[in-house]
Amino acid sequence: MIDGLDRFWRARSWSDIKKMTPENQAKILPYIYQWTETAEGLSGEEAYLGFAQMDAMRNAALAASKDFDFIISPTAPMPTYPAEWASPINDPQRPFEHIAFTVAMNMSEQPAISINCGYTAKGLPIGLQIFGQRFDDLGVLRLAKAYEDMRPVQRPWPVIA
Repeated sequence: MIDGLDRFWRARSWSDIKKMTPENQAKILPYIYQWTETAEGLSGEEAYLGFAQMDAMRNAALAASKDFDFIISPTAPMPTYPAEWASPINDPQRPFEHIAFTVAMNMSEQPAISINCGYTAKGLPIGLQIFGQRFDDLGVLRLAKAYEDMRPVQRPWPVIA
């Protein structure tokens, strides 16, 4: 499903980028340009089938979570990456590995929240994602508040001088 979604998003983005002037195309992050230009040869059918994966992903996520009030997962499979990179693995041909825990919820219309649940050995924050059933936004917020009340005291927010 995610490969189809990737193809559709590439095609959608490339259809806009290829209409731009060369001057405006030059302003696009090279990673994004490289990611989207691979859609140049996609057929309309391939783009549509990619688009259809949003519904397939939505239905799969709803079916997989229907018996649970909430599901708790990491927000991302890694804590951070260099700020200069466009994505954690910095490979435009593998753009979605870092959203594996969140993309299904984005497609399924289920409320979700990400809160800090701790720190790596290097002191970087680790995100905890809580998602619930459709229309249970309040339940997700209540569970997040309960977790925040139970977790250890958090570090103070950094102060920018």
